Amino acid sequence: MTYEFSDRIQRVEPSATLAISNLAAEKEAEGADIVDLSVGEPDFPTPENVVEAGKDALDAGHTGYTSSNGIPPLKEAIAEKLRGNGIDAAADEVIVTPGGKQALYETVQTVVDDGDEVVLLDPAWVSYEAMVKLAGGDLTRVDLAPHDFQLEPALDELGEAVSDDTELLVVNSPSNPTGAVFSDDALEGVRDLAVEHDLAVISDEIYERITYGEDPTSLASLDGMADRTITINGFSKAFSMTGWRLGYLHATEEFIGEAGKLHSHSVSCATNFVQHAGVEALENTDEAVTEMRDAFAERRDLLVDLLADHGVDVAVPDGAFYMMLPVDDDDQAWCEEAIEQAHVACVPGSAFNADGYARISYAASEERLREAVERLVDADLL
Repeated sequence: MTYEFSDRIQRVEPSATLAISNLAAEKEAEGADIVDLSVGEPDFPTPENVVEAGKDALDAGHTGYTSSNGIPPLKEAIAEKLRGNGIDAAADEVIVTPGGKQALYETVQTVVDDGDEVVLLDPAWVSYEAMVKLAGGDLTRVDLAPHDFQLEPALDELGEAVSDDTELLVVNSPSNPTGAVFSDDALEGVRDLAVEHDLAVISDEIYERITYGEDPTSLASLDGMADRTITINGFSKAFSMTGWRLGYLHATEEFIGEAGKLHSHSVSCATNFVQHAGVEALENTDEAVTEMRDAFAERRDLLVDLLADHGVDVAVPDGAFYMMLPVDDDDQAWCEEAIEQAHVACVPGSAFNADGYARISYAASEERLREAVERLVDADLL
């Protein structure tokens, strides 16, 4: 038969980041040695104590459904963690999700109707746009590239972009793909605009534990933002638990009640034994997180220096494990040539609405980072 596909599914394209990862995997299957700098996950194992907690939970029989919004010990641990960030959080204001991406999807579906305006700060993670389009929303974008990807110098432009008709603003700090950490002044500017125009804000804080000399502020901790911020976070990046699929959202009880409808009718609940491992991650892994963050800081500094040796200046990221590399105007062609000629995988900046850049992930060993730069130089791509 010939399917008549829905309008909503035809509004979006497959994930560009996953497309590059898939191409890298195909090349490797053909025998090529690919330095994969496209991947958005830490190259560290999940901390052993978290793995053991997951095994213990399996042995204890935690293999069935849980309450839809999550097991009470994990919701309370999340609320305690959020209180440490200055957010007045309670366990009943949390939904535990199978990954941070699901938390974002449920949030957008709960807030955005057909024709609603959603403002994104570019460069923006690829799935924000797709989620808004699936909900029927319209996008307005504010370009941070001219400001070294920082928000504070672009507050006037953001002020021009938002209005009383704006339904939602998405803030991601530390940022994927840029690694930028937005200043308190920038976030206070967001607060002022949100209050003035009575709009909701998603604060995607998935990379908050991976910062270098910067202490990111949780948007919901600012005066006036507690009841209009949906805080998104998860376990994939800080605890190297990408495949465990565990995330969460925090918002008002009223919001949780509405978002919980979608949650219960779609995924039912996050995996039981994974939730128990999540409690261990929040309570007993500070040392492992610090070791991983420090390794990323060393790699960032190495990569900045290697690129500078070849005359390439970049905006130095203060968080996450990404860097935006200025390349040819046709960044898609540059990335294709990089993987074909240099066997180095990067993500085109245009995937994030940042033409002329490639996103590099330095979630790779120092040896592989050195090799990647050498290969790009030898292929006349730097």
